[in-house]
Amino acid sequence: MTQADSKAAPAATHAADGAGQLQIWFDFASPYSFLAMERIEPIAASHGVTVDYRPFLLGPVFKARGWDDSPFRLFPDKGEYMMREVARLAAKYGIRYRRPTVFPRVGVLPSRVAYIGLQEAWGRDFCIAMFRANFVDDLDIQQQDVVRERLRALGVDADAVLARAASDEIKQAFRAQVDRAQALGVFGAPMMFAGTEMFWGNDRVEDAVRWARDGGGPVA
Repeated sequence: MTQADSKAAPAATHAADGAGQLQIWFDFASPYSFLAMERIEPIAASHGVTVDYRPFLLGPVFKARGWDDSPFRLFPDKGEYMMREVARLAAKYGIRYRRPTVFPRVGVLPSRVAYIGLQEAWGRDFCIAMFRANFVDDLDIQQQDVVRERLRALGVDADAVLARAASDEIKQAFRAQVDRAQALGVFGAPMMFAGTEMFWGNDRVEDAVRWARDGGGPVA
């Protein structure tokens, strides 16, 4: 599978109740989320599984566990291994990747914008564009100009979306989504659910898809 395959995949779909549906929780700062998001749609489609995309923030999850930073920064040897592994996996999958010069990057703004977009047709494509801005183009994804450029490339009214992302309505709704992730027991990213079954990590994408295909129900 190549990055071109991912680009050709259909736009985001939101899972309804029943089997054949998979939910993925992701953080724009997470390199493993980047890999999983590049891969999951065509894999799911090949098994007749629909995907429900859920952006969230790992920061509050880590704080709830007593960490004031990413574990990949708290434990530098682990962080260095992770970066090397991501480079290996990207090469294996045929996905373009550049090690970011800043890690982890703040992704609050793109997450709120993604929350909006995933209720419309452009959401998944925006998510992929922002992941590539971080892990291919090495850009600061929290900057409005970076987000605006990718929205415009998708034919979206960027100024209107950015204004909405700054509204109290969206801030509160997205905060509730982060709270929902914690209530579900999400402790890392990407985290996938097929029914109530949890799958953690890019390397569990195939297992999660098969579980959903074979009868995983909706997330409780």
